[in-house]
Amino acid sequence: MSSLSRELVFLILQFLEEEKFKEAVHRLEQESGFFFNMKYFEEKALLGEWDEVEKYLSGFTKVDENRYSMKIFFEVRKQKYLEALDRQDRAKAVEILVKDLKVFSTFNEDLYKEITHLLTLDNFRENEQLSKYGDTKSARSIMLVELKKLIEANPLFREKLVFPTLKASRLRTLINQSLNWQHQLCKNPRPNPDIKTLFMDHSCSPPNGARASTPVTLPVAALTKPLTYAPLGAHGGPFPPAAAAAAANANALAGWMSNANPSLSMQSAPVSASPLPVQLGQVSSLKHPRTPSTGLGMIDYQSSDHEQLMKRLRTAQSVDEVSYPPQHASWSLDDLPRNVACTLRQGSTVMSMDFHPSHHTLLAVGCSNGEVTLWEVGLRERLVSKPFKVWEMAASSLPFQAAIVKDSSMSVNRVSWSPDGNLIGVAFTKHLVHLYAYQGSTDLRQHLEIEAHSGGVNDLAFSHPNKQLCVVTCGDDKLIKVWDLAGRKLFHFEGHEAPVYSVCPHQKENIQFIFSTAVDGKIKAWLYDNVGSRVDYDAPGQWCTTMLYSDDGNRLFSCGTSKDGDSFLVEWNESEGAIKRTYSGFRKKSTGIAQFDTTRNHFLAVGEDSQIKFWDMDNTNVLLSIEADGGLPPVPRLRFNKEGNLLVVTTADNGFKVLANADGVRSLRAIENRSYEASRTPIEMKVSTSAMVPNINPAINKVDRMDASSPARPTQILNGVDPMARSVEKRRLLDDASEKNKRWELAEIVDPVHCRVATMPDSKDPANKVARLLYTNSGAGILALGSNGVQKLWKWRSSEQNPNGKATASVVPQHWQPNSGLLMTNDVPENCEEAVPCIALSKNDSYVMSACGGKVSLFNMMTFKVMTTFMSPPPASTFLAFHPLDNNIIAIGTEDSTIHIYNVRVDEVKSKLKGHQKHITGLAFSVNLKIMVSSGADAQLCFWNMDTWEKRKSLTIQLPAGKAPVGDTQVQFYSDQTRLLVCHETQLALYDAAKAECIRQWMPQDVLPAPITCAAYSPNSQLVYAGFTDGNIGVFDADSLKLRCRISMSVYLAQASPSSQTVYPLALTAHLQEPYQFAVGLTDGSVKVIEPSDAEGKWGVTVPVDNGAQNGWTATSSSNNPAS
Repeated sequence: MSSLSRELVFLILQFLEEEKFKEAVHRLEQESGFFFNMKYFEEKALLGEWDEVEKYLSGFTKVDENRYSMKIFFEVRKQKYLEALDRQDRAKAVEILVKDLKVFSTFNEDLYKEITHLLTLDNFRENEQLSKYGDTKSARSIMLVELKKLIEANPLFREKLVFPTLKASRLRTLINQSLNWQHQLCKNPRPNPDIKTLFMDHSCSPPNGARASTPVTLPVAALTKPLTYAPLGAHGGPFPPAAAAAAANANALAGWMSNANPSLSMQSAPVSASPLPVQLGQVSSLKHPRTPSTGLGMIDYQSSDHEQLMKRLRTAQSVDEVSYPPQHASWSLDDLPRNVACTLRQGSTVMSMDFHPSHHTLLAVGCSNGEVTLWEVGLRERLVSKPFKVWEMAASSLPFQAAIVKDSSMSVNRVSWSPDGNLIGVAFTKHLVHLYAYQGSTDLRQHLEIEAHSGGVNDLAFSHPNKQLCVVTCGDDKLIKVWDLAGRKLFHFEGHEAPVYSVCPHQKENIQFIFSTAVDGKIKAWLYDNVGSRVDYDAPGQWCTTMLYSDDGNRLFSCGTSKDGDSFLVEWNESEGAIKRTYSGFRKKSTGIAQFDTTRNHFLAVGEDSQIKFWDMDNTNVLLSIEADGGLPPVPRLRFNKEGNLLVVTTADNGFKVLANADGVRSLRAIENRSYEASRTPIEMKVSTSAMVPNINPAINKVDRMDASSPARPTQILNGVDPMARSVEKRRLLDDASEKNKRWELAEIVDPVHCRVATMPDSKDPANKVARLLYTNSGAGILALGSNGVQKLWKWRSSEQNPNGKATASVVPQHWQPNSGLLMTNDVPENCEEAVPCIALSKNDSYVMSACGGKVSLFNMMTFKVMTTFMSPPPASTFLAFHPLDNNIIAIGTEDSTIHIYNVRVDEVKSKLKGHQKHITGLAFSVNLKIMVSSGADAQLCFWNMDTWEKRKSLTIQLPAGKAPVGDTQVQFYSDQTRLLVCHETQLALYDAAKAECIRQWMPQDVLPAPITCAAYSPNSQLVYAGFTDGNIGVFDADSLKLRCRISMSVYLAQASPSSQTVYPLALTAHLQEPYQFAVGLTDGSVKVIEPSDAEGKWGVTVPVDNGAQNGWTATSSSNNPAS
């Protein structure tokens, strides 16, 4: 088939989709084999319509075309077989086994025998490999994740998974153009030709006289002239009589209804089902009316009768019917917050921001890693951060659990303060909404977790229906839901045909309603009832759009971007339900969805083209464009504070800038001055739990000196700067009132009373040192790999002392083994003195991979059985890491300094990476940067492209003078996946992985002079824990690498070792959810869990921070790093 014929098929597919010929669309997709509709495939698979699934697949591939296709068909038929067994339909299971699965026996006879054996079991879950099979719905969801990967990897589906980008109704447009061309060729063109068929070429019949050539209009259906609507108050309508006076102000919604899309079925519904009291009458409507084209000479599919309606819309778009009195005597550019006051580093991509409604310098920030942070921008202070975690996994649905197991990444879509400032709502990219209760200072507490939607929760807002504070959410499941603060669902709005992108609750007098927009460009409006949508309207661009009211609630705006990259900013005329004003000044093509905000009832701001663009609401031309000193992303996100004197905007390097006008600068200085004055005269205050007080923190202190006991000192090696030149630190808010008189001094913990320590039972074995240590991903277990190749697992169980069953030092866990008594023992060669034990755990804790000088073994975590072995030495494996996006891909560092990229599914080494001189000691992945960083015993770091596995750069870590470049080097990414922690016996170092540059370094000194053995980040990446060869443990601030706490070995060892050798940590791991809990594996084989006592609550004293996370960063030059 020619390329033009192929494109014609796509045009027909678009036409059929627009006309809602659903079955015909999918039949054409399957028969042509040009476009594989993944969404349709998923729907059928989730419904268990296996015959349709296979029929659809057959249009694109056959069972034996390649190994990917074979695996796809096998997974589908296996699922069908297991479902038949699960419902005890043996006859159907045998039929599937013989007719569908038999074909695979020629490729893997053992597998076919094992599948056949399932028929003999009362419950196929007795089979070890199927022991975790859940219910049918979750099993289908898990299968679909695997199928999508296989389809995307299958070369037969290449270029068939993405539909071409077409303008709406492209086939209709081509027909219009053809008819215009035919009309121009008429010998006697008539001004209003009557086109009755497409089956023949158009030709005007001879007229009585010559007429001028005019565009053709093609009638499809007739539309009667719109009825005139009376005010709501005149009829009473669905609102009670008491609301009649207020109802007159609901004409805005009435206007939207009067011009609603004629395709909406509610147009012809009974009057009682509508919020508008209309006169009864017949309305004949187009099935799919099209927006009239403004191109000269273009035809549109509409009748002349339809012109009356379109004329009304066009008039509303071009004429300012309402004049708004100025809110300010004289506006000037100086009123705009356009000068950069400070730049703050968040550490991960900022996705959403919102200022507190009354504390105008208190900012909530949501990030791409799921973290939520509160900033006091007046002090450049990060007050508190909450990393993402599921609060109640046991209460979550199985599809969500399956989704989070397969892909644990989570991003914030929206963060929003409640109107009273006591709650923060957070919407995430998978299912969940979190509500935090804010009670002042750094007190941000978990309030409510809601599994709100299936798929992403795209927006969240607060509203007050019936004077009750509620949360409004929308999501990928095409629904809008309203929740009370106890998590009860009050309303459920259904009617969108595409994922809902945004919601805008509002109130006009006593009339409360919600506007919603979907990714198909549809705008709908809902009252808090069960009648349905009051509006069906098309947003400009017909894609992703956000709606906002001005601060006074009188003017409505929307901003969005089309799929083609065209951005739109418009004001709506609520009384007409039409566009009142369209603002100009956008670049032709945008690389993302434009974001906007309003302020002072006078200004609009949009982030676009790496700039901030401002408009006067009453003028369609751009008022001002600024770059904010550069560094903005292509489509920056932005937010005004409620006073309009501050504006925050995201930066391209995972931070944000605070812009201010003159009033804003004074406001920021006032906060800083209050901090200074309070540090000189401590103030006792109490923070109300029901309402916020003007000051953000009840206790403020000034820091006049630098703690000399353990500085993150710059050295001559780094920059040649005298350390004492940095002796003045910035002022900082303390965490609570009791700390206001403390100096920044090192916390020394030598007494066990200040800690809780739990020793793992059956762990002490001096002949079996702990080489590697991991917490399980569930947070309820610890896994240790000894130098003899044996792995041990400890698990915490739910009890009265430990109701959530999580790891804690308050309860001693169980040394867990299966009933069989098996040990997880690795293949260990006879001469294993030089063996380097290594271990990696799958995301769902189902299996663990490890090695100790011999082959790599894959163990089942439930049975401890070896599932498979691979990578026989030489070379022996020295470090293992799962690919973060595919558990079937494993990076294996080896003793010969190479890294093997191994595919478990096909048992094949895909790439072999060379760049180190000695054995590999560390591997870390950054999905955001698409890199893998490797470290070796040669003290080198190598940066690899995750897509091509090409080496981007290599460098030797900065070592003390005279120190040879040797020694094991460990690497771990910060939660922002940009900063990299590097641990070497001589130092802790922080690297900017995007630039491959060292930005901070700490070397053993003063109270911690011994070499470093191990280190790890806390889960929120605010702390670094490190072990030393003298038995000490250091707790460092993750941003400044300043020592905040030293834990002596006397805390975790009841008595000194009887031998002359010091017992010290060889391995260290931090709990994945609890920021102040960590575990150490010692040289005597024992494993300890350590956390601060209840009285302490946390480790040491908070370290002062300068300008966000920048305090104390030692500037280093990349030229000091030998790079290749």
